[in-house]
Amino acid sequence: MAVTAAQVKELREKTGAGMLDCKKALEEANGDITKAGELLREKGLAAAANKAGRIATEGVVESYIHANGRIGVLVEINCETDFVAKTDHFKEFARDVAMQIAAANPKFVRREEVSTEELDKEKEILRAQALNEGKPEKIVDKMVEGRISKYYEEFCLLEQSFIKNPDITIDTLVKEKMAAIGENISIRRFARFELGEGLEKKVDNFVEEVMAQAKM
Repeated sequence: MAVTAAQVKELREKTGAGMLDCKKALEEANGDITKAGELLREKGLAAAANKAGRIATEGVVESYIHANGRIGVLVEINCETDFVAKTDHFKEFARDVAMQIAAANPKFVRREEVSTEELDKEKEILRAQALNEGKPEKIVDKMVEGRISKYYEEFCLLEQSFIKNPDITIDTLVKEKMAAIGENISIRRFARFELGEGLEKKVDNFVEEVMAQAKM
């Protein structure tokens, strides 16, 4: 059944889970808010929301260099205690995030980092594309908003599909790790370097290369 925005809002207010997680839970529960809440708790997503406000100043700076030396990534991921930062579970998570950045090439960690200038420029391009496709003026703005959501999914790390499991986003992965570890986790910042970036070069499928290197 179709899930309404009002249902998503109600579930989010009750559980504190993310909007996308609430929507998926409601779809799985056929619109039953009580059942959807139980699904979120089973996955640890509702509990993770309660941890999100806690201060996380420990963590790691993880590095990842692609096998051929063409791509390098540094990412800072924070947690609450040095003890958790040193665990294999946390280190494995940090490496997965670094590999994600290498393969999927996000520009931002979260959508709030996209500047107004960048967003306005993208909307202008998308609007021109819609008009060039012959779409009626009255629906163009609505189409642009829909395509902006796709922009976030492509360029914001937390909204990207996880390369090891495309059924979940990086944001959902973070919440799952928070629930498993019992601490707040935050991806703070990253830097991605690509050899010859900005110069004319052969285009490769970096997702396939990274996955092959990890033997997945």
